[in-house]
Amino acid sequence: MVVFLSAIQGISQEILTKKEALVITLENNFGVKIANNNIEVAKNNKSIYNTGFLPTVSVSSGANYSRNNQTNIPQQGDETSTIGAVTKSYSTSVGLDYTLFDGLGRKYNYQQLKETYNLTELEAKETIENTYLQLFTSYFQIARLSENKDNLSEALTISKQRLSRAKYQYDYGQSTRLELLNAEVDVNNDSIALISAEQQLSNEKRGLNIILGIEKEVNYVVETEVDFAEMLNFADLETKTLANNSLLNQNKKNIAISEFNIKINKANYLPTLGLTTSYGWNKNENENIANVFQPKATSSNGLNAGLSLSWNLFDGGSTKTNIANAKIALENQQILLEQQKITIKNNLKNTWDNYKNQLFIIGAQETNVATTQNNFDRTEERYKLGQITSIEFRQAQINLINAKTALNNAKFDAKLIELQLLQLSGDILNVNF
Repeated sequence: MVVFLSAIQGISQEILTKKEALVITLENNFGVKIANNNIEVAKNNKSIYNTGFLPTVSVSSGANYSRNNQTNIPQQGDETSTIGAVTKSYSTSVGLDYTLFDGLGRKYNYQQLKETYNLTELEAKETIENTYLQLFTSYFQIARLSENKDNLSEALTISKQRLSRAKYQYDYGQSTRLELLNAEVDVNNDSIALISAEQQLSNEKRGLNIILGIEKEVNYVVETEVDFAEMLNFADLETKTLANNSLLNQNKKNIAISEFNIKINKANYLPTLGLTTSYGWNKNENENIANVFQPKATSSNGLNAGLSLSWNLFDGGSTKTNIANAKIALENQQILLEQQKITIKNNLKNTWDNYKNQLFIIGAQETNVATTQNNFDRTEERYKLGQITSIEFRQAQINLINAKTALNNAKFDAKLIELQLLQLSGDILNVNF
């Protein structure tokens, strides 16, 4: 890909194919990068390290030193004193805490985290689908403008030939100055139209560069061939949309997450049982002690273990409130899913009708181009023979340009509508461009 980027930056009019554009976009597009990073975050969140199923282990160690003056007054006998009695103590322990049972809250939380990860994957899929649509909308717009520019360039060439003919005829007295001026005006108008088309094309290429994630402006051309996919009938397409549409599947995951949220809150009604265990070592050293019966040094080590049970019998009603709100949130997600289904089915029907109409328009425009091309060829012959005026010739030329432009627009409009259908049905990522 690096070689390709160098090529399109260094060589004039290198072809950027649809496949190459897609590869570059998936690697460099900023939105796609963020979506992939979000998947990594969700993957980390659903790890066993974030579920509470593993115990916590801690190590503690310490040492103390004290120097004190001591006086010992026994019940019988003489008083004894010690100046600068030193006491040293050392301790170290390893502790393990583990929740044996928490009302199944960890289990439902882990399942919720897995659903959240699946939701993030669907969100990333939607981002990539939108990026596909943005990429090829821009790509085909460049193709459209490129072909329109070629048509305008061809028209300008014809107008320049007509201007040369008008000058020749005027110089030899075979035409009026009005014919010459009309030819000059038409050349100027065609030049302006061509310059405007070239500017639009450059602007659209810069817009495509943003989607590609390329920093430097490049000079390239794109493929202008359009192949239409083999579409299903509407009933099958609708079934596929309801099963695979990214927005609908995201909402289904939100419903699952909401269901687990209710279970997580209900877990607060149950007790929590915990295990605590530790292994410790302690040592005390006494120097210059006043009490002769006090040991000079002591040490101990051993294992300690215990169970703890806690049960929040009443929390002021917060758990009850949380469960009620979680149920309402679940109901809202279910309502939203039904709303999305209706909206997407409506969009699918409208897009399908537009697609079928656009395919019909393509056929009609192809007929128009053939007719206007034939008319222009005959008009050009008659013009060269002096049988018609330059105005009539110009009108035939304009009709041909308009017909070619209309066919070109219809072709790319149909392709863009097809991409919208593929996105709605969740199949746009499977298209082989």
